[in-house]
Amino acid sequence: MVLSNFLFAQCICYFLAFLFSFIVVVPLSENSNDFHGRCLLFTEGMWLNANLTVERQRFTVQEWGPEAACRFSIFTGLLSLLLATVQAWRTLFFLCKGHEDSFFYAFLNLLISAFVVFITFIASTIVSVGFNMWCDAITEKGSMPNSCEELQDIDLELNLENSAFYDQFAIAQFGLWAAWLTWLGITILAFLKVYHNYRQEDLLDSLIHEKELLLGRSSSRTSLQDEKSAMI
Repeated sequence: MVLSNFLFAQCICYFLAFLFSFIVVVPLSENSNDFHGRCLLFTEGMWLNANLTVERQRFTVQEWGPEAACRFSIFTGLLSLLLATVQAWRTLFFLCKGHEDSFFYAFLNLLISAFVVFITFIASTIVSVGFNMWCDAITEKGSMPNSCEELQDIDLELNLENSAFYDQFAIAQFGLWAAWLTWLGITILAFLKVYHNYRQEDLLDSLIHEKELLLGRSSSRTSLQDEKSAMI
């Protein structure tokens, strides 16, 4: 019963990780298509006057953000999505069959989960910090009359589709941080599983040792009785 509840909790966590990873990959991929492969994370730019009579008419990008930042975030989402799918199916199979992981596979699962927690945290931080820098650039750190969310409804004249960038990255940020928390929970469950298996193997070794001692005592008593019988 305890094993079934534990596997069920793991299965739920993997399903949540799959869901949150999915809502990371989709908006980031859409934004990459809308921006023609350019990455708005950490992008620097400023508003320039189109002429002497009109102020802040056109936003000019001074330097686009590194493409590796967006690619790493999409890669992290895809990796989390793939691992969550495989592990959810595997855990569901064990739940239905009543099987249990060995100590080696439980430890391996712990290492994989900890690795995903680490890279998901990095990707979440990159997206949050990088997107804040983009918003600071297009709002001139809040001095613009429009907010970052409102500016997605205005054509920035960058020869790309910017009508949904705020919604896309807001969803991606939520998905990444939610996925990080979910994988953190999965890692804790994996650690408890390793500890449980370790205690079980330790208990099993103790039982085997006690059995060997009892068998040794029993054989020694039998040999003594045989010697006494032979002397009589």
